Amino acid sequence: MSEQYDVVVIGGGPGGYVAAIRCAQLGMKVACVERRINKQGKPALGGTCLNIGCIPSKALLDSSWRYHEAEASFADHGIGTGKLSIDVKKMVERKDQVVLQLTGGIAQLFQAHKIDWLQGSGKLLAGKQVEFTSNDGEVKVLAAQNVILAAGSEPVSIPVAAVDNDRIVDSTGALDFSEVPKRLGVIGAGVIGLELGSVWSRLGAEVVVLEAVDGFLQPVDQQLAKEARKILTKQGLDIRLGARVTGAEVKAKKVNVTYTDASGEHQETFDRLIVAVGRRPVTQNLLAADSGVTMDERNFIYVNQQCRTDVPGVYAVGDLVRGPALAHKAMEEGVMVADVIAGEHTQVNYDTIPWVIYTHPELAWVGKTEEEVKSSGEPYKTGVVPFAANGRALAAGESHGMVKFIADEKTDRILGMHVLGPQASELVQQGVIAMEFGATTEDLQLMVFGHPTLSEAVHEAALAVDSKAIHIAQRKRKK
Repeated sequence: MSEQYDVVVIGGGPGGYVAAIRCAQLGMKVACVERRINKQGKPALGGTCLNIGCIPSKALLDSSWRYHEAEASFADHGIGTGKLSIDVKKMVERKDQVVLQLTGGIAQLFQAHKIDWLQGSGKLLAGKQVEFTSNDGEVKVLAAQNVILAAGSEPVSIPVAAVDNDRIVDSTGALDFSEVPKRLGVIGAGVIGLELGSVWSRLGAEVVVLEAVDGFLQPVDQQLAKEARKILTKQGLDIRLGARVTGAEVKAKKVNVTYTDASGEHQETFDRLIVAVGRRPVTQNLLAADSGVTMDERNFIYVNQQCRTDVPGVYAVGDLVRGPALAHKAMEEGVMVADVIAGEHTQVNYDTIPWVIYTHPELAWVGKTEEEVKSSGEPYKTGVVPFAANGRALAAGESHGMVKFIADEKTDRILGMHVLGPQASELVQQGVIAMEFGATTEDLQLMVFGHPTLSEAVHEAALAVDSKAIHIAQRKRKK
């Protein structure tokens, strides 16, 4: 007889573990299937995000930025450091400890909520049954009233630069270099490529980023994207656009890369090459042929706004479905699905999901870009204030970048907020809250912001929409 559960979750990443915990909080009997084995050879929850993605990359970004600051800017504060050195092994060990602490914490939460963690793989069968194969090879069938698919995503591979997990690596391998490469190539100038390129550039690597398309960070508001490229280039990233890689060959512990651009064919030699060209949903062996769940041509699972699939009682969340591959989006979908199963009528507001790129300065945004608003033909207005006009940013030596608002010309409703600068990931949440409550820029203009704070740049940018900013020169806006 099949083992019975109210909910079986396949996947223990941000979407899956959050859904499992929320379902348990709501009184359901829950099992979560997760197969991951960590670096230490032990089963681990947390998915890509906690084990080989968001968390470890941010740990390395933080460590590398501290080294860079000590090397490049401590003297400006009157701080002498003497001869600096970097212990890459210790830096990576610290990263691993952060990962273990967080993933261990999820395991403790599963125990506290009496969630059955089934260590292995799951496949959805017909009739909401799940075939569970343990990491030891034992197979059994689980029966569920509801199934939540949360298997996540994996790096996209390209035949012209096959990953060998030695000289040519994906985003996972780039987290565990044993030394700083003298020359590092990165294929892809997206979020992952820029973040990982920044880590090793700060530590002394000569980094060349090869991006196939001609535009830089095309989903980003281009006023900020252009400024970000200038800053990153000044920091040492050699970003080459319109550079399509046609081959990569490893010889004598070097990677010989061939690429083409508008001027012809070129060759570069690197000590290491990172392939960071995107991610794809993990749907292989997830669905039986008669499961009833349908996918599109790119293997994303079809769902509605409440993450319901074509099969009643079966849901899919996170990187398996439409929308951005963001951990926080997956988490909120996990909570939403749990509440829907419990009978609540709730849903995620996909218009107010923030995006963040953790370079330095950080780049974060929510809502529409100016290019998107302009193409719609609707009248709009903008307000932009540089961090160079913010006292706290200047005092901290963090005066690069800007805050930008885009608002509807007629209603003044905020359509988008974009931040390039210090703590952009935190500041953008003010825009998220404002947009969630349908605020106007006037609402922000009338609020009192503490002084001196970075948040004052948010206030000033809102004022700038109507030419009321105090700390930059503005002429009265013509209506």
